[in-house]
Amino acid sequence: MSIRTILFDLDGTLIDTNELIIASFTHTFNHYQLNYTRDEIIGFNGPPLTDTFHQIDPARAEMMIKTYRKHNLAEHDNYVTAFPHVIETMEVLRSKQIRLGVVTTKMNAAVTMGLTLTGLDAYFDTVITLDDVTHPKPHPEPVIKAMEELNADASTTLMVGDNYHDIESGKNAGVQTAGVAWSLKGKEHLLAYDPTYMLDDIRDLLDVLEV
Repeated sequence: MSIRTILFDLDGTLIDTNELIIASFTHTFNHYQLNYTRDEIIGFNGPPLTDTFHQIDPARAEMMIKTYRKHNLAEHDNYVTAFPHVIETMEVLRSKQIRLGVVTTKMNAAVTMGLTLTGLDAYFDTVITLDDVTHPKPHPEPVIKAMEELNADASTTLMVGDNYHDIESGKNAGVQTAGVAWSLKGKEHLLAYDPTYMLDDIRDLLDVLEV
């Protein structure tokens, strides 16, 4: 069946927040006198902050999350841009009556900032953030909630993301999945999770949809 609904992760998929995320982790670790390499920090990119920081230091996790978020919001507009060809691809998808949604593990305030700054806020019929769910990705709840809001069917829905938990969440919700080769963790890392498609360029979606 043809794809009628596409759900996107936000950070690292539609908007380039990679250096912002690395800078925010670095700032936080420096503040709490913890030493992690850039590669190790890249490994923390994706899951909810609460999971990451509770694994690192349960006693200080909440303070570290506050430090991270304060830096992340303050520096946001200095770093964030849409990835190449994202805007024009959303234009084409909308013109083809494809229903579009965002499913992210970020909180609503930061999501709104990113969508507004890049001009992507005009394209999405639903945005599911960490504030909207009990169980974030890789649990199926966020994908299922987005489909409910869009009146979408799992058989004609595609979940697109740059991290394993995007692929897993999509699979757990019974939808098709696509990894993005521009993932900071690399194309090979995502291929290990067996997405339905691998996009080397966001415009490859148009080939998947045959439009």
